[in-house]
Amino acid sequence: MSLPEKARVVIIGGGVIGCSVAYHLAKKGWKDIVLLERKQLTSGTTWHAAGLIAQLRATANMTKLAKYSQELYGELEAETGVATGFKRCGSITVALTEERREEIYRQAAMARAFGVEVEEISNERVQELYPHINLDGVVGAVYLPKDGQGDPANIALALAKGARQNGALIKERVKVTGIAKERQRVTGVDWQTEDGNTGHIEADMVVNCGGMWGREIGKMAGVSVPLHACEHFYIVTENIPDMTQLPVLRVPDEYAYYKEDAGKILLGAFEPEAKPWAMDGIPENFEFDQLPEDFDHFEPILEKAVDRVPLLAEAGIHTFFNGPESFTPDDAYHLGLAPELDNFWVACGFNSIGIQSAGGAGHALAEWMHSGEKPFDLGDVDIARMQPFQSNAKYLYERSKETLGLLYKDHFPFKQKETARGVRRSPFHNHMTERGAVMGEFAGWERPNWFAREAQEPAYEYSWSRQNFFDNVRKEHMAVRQNVGMYDMSSFGKIRVEGPDAEAFLNYVAGGNYSVPVGKIVYTQFLNNRAGIEADVTVTRLGETSYLVVTPAATRQADQVWLMRHRGDFNVAIMDVTAGEGVLAIMGPRSRELLQAVSPNDFSNEVNPFGTAQEIEIGMGLARVHRVTYVGELGWEVYVSADQCGHVFETVAEAGFDLGVRLCGMHMMDTCRIEKGFRHFGHDITAEDHILEAGLGFAVKKDKENFIGRDAILRKQDTGLENRLVQFKLNDPEPLLYHNEPILRDGEVVGYLSSGAYGHNEGAAMGMGYVPCKGETAAEMLGAKFEIDVAGVRVEATAQMKPFYDPKSERVKV
Repeated sequence: MSLPEKARVVIIGGGVIGCSVAYHLAKKGWKDIVLLERKQLTSGTTWHAAGLIAQLRATANMTKLAKYSQELYGELEAETGVATGFKRCGSITVALTEERREEIYRQAAMARAFGVEVEEISNERVQELYPHINLDGVVGAVYLPKDGQGDPANIALALAKGARQNGALIKERVKVTGIAKERQRVTGVDWQTEDGNTGHIEADMVVNCGGMWGREIGKMAGVSVPLHACEHFYIVTENIPDMTQLPVLRVPDEYAYYKEDAGKILLGAFEPEAKPWAMDGIPENFEFDQLPEDFDHFEPILEKAVDRVPLLAEAGIHTFFNGPESFTPDDAYHLGLAPELDNFWVACGFNSIGIQSAGGAGHALAEWMHSGEKPFDLGDVDIARMQPFQSNAKYLYERSKETLGLLYKDHFPFKQKETARGVRRSPFHNHMTERGAVMGEFAGWERPNWFAREAQEPAYEYSWSRQNFFDNVRKEHMAVRQNVGMYDMSSFGKIRVEGPDAEAFLNYVAGGNYSVPVGKIVYTQFLNNRAGIEADVTVTRLGETSYLVVTPAATRQADQVWLMRHRGDFNVAIMDVTAGEGVLAIMGPRSRELLQAVSPNDFSNEVNPFGTAQEIEIGMGLARVHRVTYVGELGWEVYVSADQCGHVFETVAEAGFDLGVRLCGMHMMDTCRIEKGFRHFGHDITAEDHILEAGLGFAVKKDKENFIGRDAILRKQDTGLENRLVQFKLNDPEPLLYHNEPILRDGEVVGYLSSGAYGHNEGAAMGMGYVPCKGETAAEMLGAKFEIDVAGVRVEATAQMKPFYDPKSERVKV
């Protein structure tokens, strides 16, 4: 067995993902690439994939990667001589309900904004493109003519051959049995062949492309890779005479898809309740294996399918297939540098879209590994988004029952996961639920999203139009605008940065100025070398050598890892202290009055001006109040030691009764922040959005001598802005905005909304989005006519650079 003793990179896993990573690294000129596959290439999940290759994904960058995949597969055969079976046959998605019709029409509008060719088509056109369909109940359809399909195994083998042609070493029947580490780095892998030979390869980097083995491979390295295998079913008919090439047909309301394949029809399903598999581990000898048939499980899908495509009743079943696929807790794959280590990379957990994702994912990861920076925003799939607890086996088992089916369930706005709930609870959890809180789940946290009225069922009723909580949120919104509201912010991440070099370190790693008095709060961003926004945080100086960095709940781990990786020689300690304190936000014109009723401290502008924190007594306890706001009103965030949270909540609630204090949820926070034009990290601001184009130049202190991103800021000042983040308000109060709706300028699509919500005080839906502006002043750009495409309907909108609500922020400083 000729395996090298050293390698620049060892890739673990020879499915389509591992082959793609090897291919793209080799294309970049990397040498000493070694790919190890425990059995035979494609023998895990790749070989039995359906091979659907759709372009449209949920975000612009995921769509960019899917489009790259299909373009690559179209060229691979010429490059390698291996037939990939790739063909652009198109795809049709049909809706059987008005709600689904709204969803697919919104997706079609989004596709146009992302540059994907798409048509909303009539039933007659559906019948023309897919003659075998029964159109009963079909109320809408969308056609993507450039979607395709391919031969999954041959795509992987073509990528493997392309990698070999460029110098990569690919070895089959070599299992990785251990991963060696030294502090924060992997140093190599142990291997064993089927005939008992063993060895070790020193490695500069390791990539986990282990598919459904990815979690176990991660555990070897002490890395959390949350995924779980589920049984995945399809049938293939006997040969059908005179069968011609057909588009892929998706009927998500019946959980089914149909693919013509060599004169047969493949019927696949994403059933609403999946069957997790291999809870006790994947069998050691698994190779090209099928799982036992379960016709009872598949029968409800088949019954509807025979009615939808009657041809199936005439064609016999040639194959009933059941094979495993891996699924992640949020239905997005895992890509990127593992948070726990500095040279261990992950690309697995592809949720049944591995073939269409492999080309783009391999390309993006290779770019990231080569340059050391993400090529563009990959927040949707970055492994750092996952929380450590999500590798818990019981959690994954419960959640995976749901995630497979989510692919074809209605993707309603605010749709909440139903399984594996209740893991992370704030100290105020029971106080909130007793008072009608309807919980949402975010990064595992249970958070009040809205509060039900006394006689109202405390549960979501989903829709694309006004949902059952619309009026509840309006009342919460107006309470914060006109009186006082209180909501739980305990889930937001809290990172302590302490040590002799804390001030100098933060001045280097973030854009603001941290040479400030104790008690001062600085709103700031962590920037990359392109001045893209890696994190959006507030930093409070707690002492001479101590700061508190507050982050969004979902990015706490990623933000802490960013700090750790840039610590260098600075003498600082970086610690997660999120669970140690609960946080109650008290916001609104009467918030000062409420706090003065429960505390002897002084909350005046003279003692506690905006942007400062102070220690206080509250009830019989102690707290720290931060005078900041994400809703655009006078208010405080009250930080309370977890053991005193119950007492403080009861004290404030009792005092607030006479003032009419209203408990509020996260939906209210979103509707209020959008009226103020406050950016939402992950939507409005990401790693590829330049801080100046995002309108956040005020948060950067450019006169600092050295901080990450400074040079890119100065360059942008010289060259001028190419895009501006603009705020929009629909002129019609009825339509609703969520995000990704196309922005039209003088009739032409120029971008899409990065976020959207209803501005209850402003009386219309509002959104934000980037608009190209090269060579223009803001006034010239805003002089155009703007419209927003809402499910195919153009709605006129007013565009502004300044906030629609309280543009001078006078209310927060009273």
